[in-house]
Amino acid sequence: MTTKNDKRPLRVIISGGGTGGHIFPALSIAEALKSANPDTEILFVGAEGRMEMEKVPAAGYRIIGLPVAGLQRKMSLSNLMLPFKVLKSVSEAGKIIKKFKPDVAVGVGGYASAPLLWSACRKGIPTLIQEQNGFAGLTNRILGKRVDCICVAYPGMERFFPADKIVMTGNPIRKGIVPATEETRKEAMEFYSLNPSCKHLFIVGGSLGSRTLNTSVQKWISDGCPGGEDTEILWQCGKYYKPEMDAFMEEARRKGLGGDCLARIRHFDFIQRMDLAYAAADAVISRSGASSVSELCAAGKSVIFVPSPNVAENHQWHNAMALVREGAAELVEDAEAPEKLMKSALELLEDDNRRSGMEKKILALAKRDAAERIMEEIYGILK
Repeated sequence: MTTKNDKRPLRVIISGGGTGGHIFPALSIAEALKSANPDTEILFVGAEGRMEMEKVPAAGYRIIGLPVAGLQRKMSLSNLMLPFKVLKSVSEAGKIIKKFKPDVAVGVGGYASAPLLWSACRKGIPTLIQEQNGFAGLTNRILGKRVDCICVAYPGMERFFPADKIVMTGNPIRKGIVPATEETRKEAMEFYSLNPSCKHLFIVGGSLGSRTLNTSVQKWISDGCPGGEDTEILWQCGKYYKPEMDAFMEEARRKGLGGDCLARIRHFDFIQRMDLAYAAADAVISRSGASSVSELCAAGKSVIFVPSPNVAENHQWHNAMALVREGAAELVEDAEAPEKLMKSALELLEDDNRRSGMEKKILALAKRDAAERIMEEIYGILK
């Protein structure tokens, strides 16, 4: 392994996005590259109108959007335009590469990753993809035959990719996601105005929110918040759902649903200080996107996963089951969540021994230096 002093400045394109599960790992890789050599120039390529077009500039990086989009599951006129958008995106990706002249191209998944990596491979530019999930998507399976290196987070990925290209690195995560200390827990209590004598449940449906998790909380509140008398809740309901949840909470207060339970619930569209939310939590309810799984491992939190069924190849179920089989997490199916989820989570909160055992097992699965490992592989393929 080389040292930072050995690393020359690079010109790097990082492509992909769509959700925080793609964007935050991409930003972590960028930070590792800039840490290795501050003179490295990084250009992001995303999909027009998607989350990365906001989050990447906010992190201080330049991004160009492609008109690419995904196939809609329902019959839609937009599906008829998809081939034209793909062809245009491949053409524009080629122009971006010609102008920027990258030393290497990195794909992290999401709509924009495919046309950019495809164009880079055709032009002979060294390429690397970061497959975050335990069940590889079709795009990465196709690209895997052409790229130089494939960084993965789960064992057994030889069933999807050429074995000689695979490197086990883990998934990059946001800075500051570590097991809570007495100091960080105190800071979290103050930041979110929480009562240290209560148990704390953190509910997070990914960067865009989750209809199923929101519905589960709504039903629990409508039923009178059974079992939550000494529990405070942090709830990331998602940007798209926030107005609806605001209206629900206001109506619940007007009708007196749940008694004083509502005063112990904090709901947000998006939680910026995830480090403090994890530090505050005694247990977590979460979707099982790859980044969420990796962050929960790093934080060492007992968690109940509710895999989204609305994802390619049902990869969230595979992500969650990799931990469930190790006794490091529990799982409630999406269809059963409205009836079972909150009851299961509150029972977990009350079982200290069960939570402690899960925390030890999930923490043992953490890979904290994934971004640095990927950075090393980027320099490696340039040799």
